[in-house]
This record gives sequence, C-alpha cells and structure tokens, in this order.
Amino acid sequence: MSNNEPRLSAGKAVGRAVADRHTKRLVQRIAPGDIAIISHADIDEVSASSIIAAKPMAVVNASQSITGRYRCPGPLMLLDAGIPVLDGVGEQLLDLVADGDEIEVREATVYRGGVELASGEWLTRERVEAMYERAEENLEPELEKFVVNTLQYAIKEKDIILGGVECPAINTRIRGRHCLIAVRGSAFREDLEAIQSYICDMRPVLIGVDGGADALLEKGFPPDIIIGDMDSVSDHALGCGAELIAHAYPDGRSPASDRLTSMGLPHMTFRCPGTSEDAAMLLAYDKGASLIVALGAHSNMRDFLEKGRPGMGSTFLARLKVGALLVDARGVSELYRGRLRVGHIAWILAAATVPLAASVFSSHAVSGIAKLILLRIRVMLGFL
Repeated sequence: MSNNEPRLSAGKAVGRAVADRHTKRLVQRIAPGDIAIISHADIDEVSASSIIAAKPMAVVNASQSITGRYRCPGPLMLLDAGIPVLDGVGEQLLDLVADGDEIEVREATVYRGGVELASGEWLTRERVEAMYERAEENLEPELEKFVVNTLQYAIKEKDIILGGVECPAINTRIRGRHCLIAVRGSAFREDLEAIQSYICDMRPVLIGVDGGADALLEKGFPPDIIIGDMDSVSDHALGCGAELIAHAYPDGRSPASDRLTSMGLPHMTFRCPGTSEDAAMLLAYDKGASLIVALGAHSNMRDFLEKGRPGMGSTFLARLKVGALLVDARGVSELYRGRLRVGHIAWILAAATVPLAASVFSSHAVSGIAKLILLRIRVMLGFL
C-alpha cells in the first residue's frame, strides 16, 4: 500500500457490500461496517453527511468523487471522518455486486471470492486539494454555463410564474399561517435545531420535502404535509398521518405515486415542472401562506451546482413568484426571539420573592406589606 492510500486494517477491507446508484437510497440500507458502493460524481455535503452517519468501513465510487467542476465539500468530509474512498472503478461494478455480497478491497482493487471485479484509485487529500484549485479556475465558465442553462429552462418552465400550474386541493389549512418547508439540504439538521423555539411558538404548517419529513420527525415535529418524489423519505414518515402529495412530471408520470399506491397510502398528485422543493413553495403560496420559511433549501450557487440539473430555471422562477414571503431558516434563527410566556413571568416573579421573603424574616415593619404583595402574586398566578 502506498503512502497516499488510506490506512485499512491489514492493508485491506473485507465486508458486506451495499450497492446503489442513488446515494440517498443506499444510506437507508447501509449498516456500520458495510462497504458502500456508489456512483456519485462530485459528492455533495448532504450525501457525505448521510454516509458518515451510516459509518461504513469504506466507500467504493464508480464515478469520480470530485471532478474539478466546482468545489464540492463531500470528498474532504469523508476523508476527515476517516472513511477511505476508492474512486473511479467503473459502472460495471454496480452490475456485478448485489447487497449482501462479501467483497474485499485490497490495495486499489475490488475482489469477490478471490475474483477481481474492478480497480480504481484511492482518493487522497492531495488530489482533493488539486481539484479544488482546478475548480477555482473553472468558476467563471461554470457560472456562465449555469446562467445560460437557467435562462433556457426558465423559458420552458415559465408557466410556474405565469400561473399555469394547478395546485391540488388539500385539507390542511394554510391561509394566513406561516409555512415551514423542510428540505434535506445543506446544514438542515443544524438549522432545524436553531429554530425549534420558533416552531413551538408560532406553530407553522410543517411541509416535509422527501427526506425533510424524517428530519422533522427526528426532532419531534410531525409534518402536516409530505410532498416529493418519495425516493428518500422513510416508510415510517409516510405513515405518520401527514397529507401526502406525489410530485409528478408535467406529463403526469409519477414514480412517487407508484410507491404510495403500492403501499396503499391515499395521496394527491401535483403536476409541476422543476424540483419538489419548488412544488412545495408554490403550494404554500397558492394556499395563502402569510410567510414561507425555507429550511435546508437551495439558496446559493454551490447549492444549485450540487443539485446537478443542467439549469435551475424552475427554482429561479418559483422564488420570483413567492417573492417577499420567502425567508431562509438561518435568518429566522438570527432574528426570531421567543415570545414571553406566562411561565417566564412566573419565574421572574418567583425570583423576585426571594429577597422579599428575606426581608420579611429580618424586619417586622415590612412584614404586613410583604404578605399582602405575596398574596397578590399568588392570585395572579392562579395559586388561590
């Protein structure tokens, strides 16, 4: 094993394989100590975080974990977490290996039963840093390509902003209320932690977009609505009692609806171009939300590049349409201060009685007045 290769036990990794071309599906099945086989070019932050949480022994990537197209954070996150990554082994490995197969990764080659299946190159910090430098050089042409593609898609999907999308009828009352749209995006868990007091005080309508529904449930907030492609949301979340809306292509095709139907779950279908995140925002806007709080949503250039679409025209148009109603959860966490509750007042008054009680025992002159004040406080707090 060369100095650039990661340290594996006895120079190799032997374990149970879990293989999937979709990383967000794979992380739902992988267990600690497994070897994850993926096909993921430019690993994004959310995917890397999910892989790290699953604690695999190693990751084998059929694609290049970083291509130099932009500065994706995922590969460095995996290395920092001590997870070795074998890169560029080729798509054929996903056709050769099934979940549960015992495989061996030795040096830079993958074996099963002593038979060589594929070879690649170990991802190193030096290679990641070199690709980051290339990404800086590529920034201007990538931005130009992004803008051109976004405008092209915006023309195709202009019905979003012109009102040509028909939202489904729902039972959840949204008009005049805040809506929190939870997306499985960058730092979504940390942002959700930061706005828990806002959720408890304002009780917004909670809309989970795919895996965002699971994030809400993890914090003890059952979603009112779940919308999306339903490819990264758990069966548990789908059965929590939320209204289910299957995001469908403009032509009516909906893999999400197929999954929900196979599970026997009643649902509605929403034909809408663009992402499920866009569909959730348009739904909240159409139903009269007074404020739309986006948690984990795509909000900057890196987010859009990580999304992987040739253009993000629909996202651009959706945000234009909802306009001033849309705020980011990180802004809410900075600006929101919880309401002063009766409990807070009670604690303040209780604290104030401590020095007052001390004076009662030390001075007979104020005893009568103190007792009268304490009596009034007890009446205010409902203790009499």
